Amino acid sequence: MAPNDSENRKRPAADMKAAAVAWALPFSLVVPMVVCGGLGYVIDRWLHTTPLFLIILGFIGLGIGVWEAIKTAGTLDKK
Repeated sequence: MAPNDSENRKRPAADMKAAAVAWALPFSLVVPMVVCGGLGYVIDRWLHTTPLFLIILGFIGLGIGVWEAIKTAGTLDKK
């Protein structure tokens, strides 16, 4: 067994983890924005206001999604 064999076995696992993170990343960006925006829509309907809360909570959700993406990319980069 060659010394590079163990390195070759670990590489597919790392590639699979990177692929899993790549597939999960769009969801971690979109889901908080949709949930917060939906909550803002419900609050706007309840208070009979213009889409004020929809916009505010949508941007908050976008910030949460970007924060999660940065955090995930940072943990992937460390390993």
